[in-house]
Amino acid sequence: MSPRQILARIGFYTFIAVVTGFFVLPMLWLASAPFDAHPGYAPRVPEKPTLKHFSALFGNDMTMGSLWNSAVLSVSCMVLVVSGAALAAYALSRVRIPGRNALLYLLLLLSSVVTGTAAMVPIFLMVWKMGLLDRQLGVVLVLSGGLLPAAIFILKDFMDTVPRSYEESARVFGAGPLRILRDIVVPVARPGLATVAVWTVVNVWGTYLVPFLLLRDQDKQPAAVVVRTFYDEGGGAMLGPISAFSLLYSIPVVLMYLFVNRRYGFRFHGGIKS
Repeated sequence: MSPRQILARIGFYTFIAVVTGFFVLPMLWLASAPFDAHPGYAPRVPEKPTLKHFSALFGNDMTMGSLWNSAVLSVSCMVLVVSGAALAAYALSRVRIPGRNALLYLLLLLSSVVTGTAAMVPIFLMVWKMGLLDRQLGVVLVLSGGLLPAAIFILKDFMDTVPRSYEESARVFGAGPLRILRDIVVPVARPGLATVAVWTVVNVWGTYLVPFLLLRDQDKQPAAVVVRTFYDEGGGAMLGPISAFSLLYSIPVVLMYLFVNRRYGFRFHGGIKS
């Protein structure tokens, strides 16, 4: 190898090491700080491991209740987004509508350009006039509406790969559209539904702005909003409770990802050809 190639390879591996460290160091801190009696900002092995931070969290009704609120919001949005996207994607896949593809790309473009931050004022006014302010239903509807376009876009590709001969055979025996969707299309498109389900839960689980603005009662706020309360009177971060709460906060999503990935796998395209 020439000196130039050696330097290029050294630079490449140095860049990879820096990027890897950028992601690994926060994970190491999250794995060690919850068990450290006096955690700092750098990861280290605790001299005397302790569970006092977790004990404080389990004794706090607000923090544990916020995890339940996050689960309620995430599961509600998942059910609404997956069911709505499945119906819409199936209809767009089977019905010949002029400008169908343009409509899909337009929905995806608008959902990406008009973000929740830019549309927060009209969304707030709309939720307030509908009487859904400080209600979890209002948050579920707002978040689901923002996630539906991308979910429809992803699921339509799975619906397109389901052979029409399957549906024709079911119609011969008298099955209606909903029966075909439930018994024929959904089992085949299950990896796509699992992908959208996990994607929806992750987005809702980590969202902050919408529930922060629409939920006034702290007892109704999710964990992503309640975590802002872990500061002392001087404004300093209480690293022990923050790290312990962050670890608890991460576990449900990681377990869901591992379970769904092991059982269904994650794909963004269908796998059956007619």
